[in-house]
Amino acid sequence: MKYRTVSGDTFDKVAYEQYGDEKLAINIIEANLEYAHVIIFGAGVELVVPEIDTTPTPNLPPWKRGDN
Repeated sequence: MKYRTVSGDTFDKVAYEQYGDEKLAINIIEANLEYAHVIIFGAGVELVVPEIDTTPTPNLPPWKRGDN
């Protein structure tokens, strides 16, 4: 998916808007390495926002999740 920045956007802001979690910004940064040095975007930069699984995982230890 593509995202066109507005003035003042940051990777974590875009991640929060697109994924609901700013900690997933690394996915957007890795898909747009040519902009990895940018802290605050100007308007009109087209970023690739990769589709990722944002399904919440239960916060349980492995033995309770059945991951054994």
